[in-house]
Amino acid sequence: MTVSLFDQFMSPMLLGVPLIALALTLPWTLYPKPTARWLNNRLLTLQNWAIARFTQQMMLPLSLGGHKWALLLTSLMLYLITLNMLGLLPYTFTPTTQLSLNMALATPLWLATVIIGMRNQPTHALGHLLPEGTPAPLIPVLIIIETISLFIRPLALGVRLTANLTAGHLLIQLIATAAFVMLSVFPSLVLVISTLLFLLTLLEVAVAMIQAYVFVLLLSLYLQENV
Repeated sequence: MTVSLFDQFMSPMLLGVPLIALALTLPWTLYPKPTARWLNNRLLTLQNWAIARFTQQMMLPLSLGGHKWALLLTSLMLYLITLNMLGLLPYTFTPTTQLSLNMALATPLWLATVIIGMRNQPTHALGHLLPEGTPAPLIPVLIIIETISLFIRPLALGVRLTANLTAGHLLIQLIATAAFVMLSVFPSLVLVISTLLFLLTLLEVAVAMIQAYVFVLLLSLYLQENV
């Protein structure tokens, strides 16, 4: 039976039950819990420092009203990083390669930022649809264009995360397959390909972290427009 390159992105099943639910709940068990002790271990100290630095950088351009989202956005950032990193391990499944999951994360959060803007400052929120000083003949066209760009934001969030992770996984699989096929024909060339595969894996680790950061950063920018 011919195996497709995209079979690795199918949700695994066990006794007819999809294991994507297990993959989504696993990351929360990997982080150490805070303790009441004055002195923490090195892992917990590093985790707290990273979370504090990220929260500080993300909340810097936001007003005080947007600081209420700090816990949600920071948790989402850690969650996405863990899902992306776990997907790089052998014989694992990456839930964030599913467009449906990424859209389920992006759409409610984007819609919440829009609702907050419409409720707190409707004039300012609607003002984004029509830039100041627009000539009268272009007003209907610009309103349509800005409305489309507004509603395409969650799609862009989901597609960006899905496409970057999917492309990286496919590239790793293609290079690994080529190295396996040429092992008996060109042994010396396989060493070069294996080195390239190792460097590509390091690049994918960086991509997994950067894409999670970009996802949350864009949400914070959308929030900044509406608070």
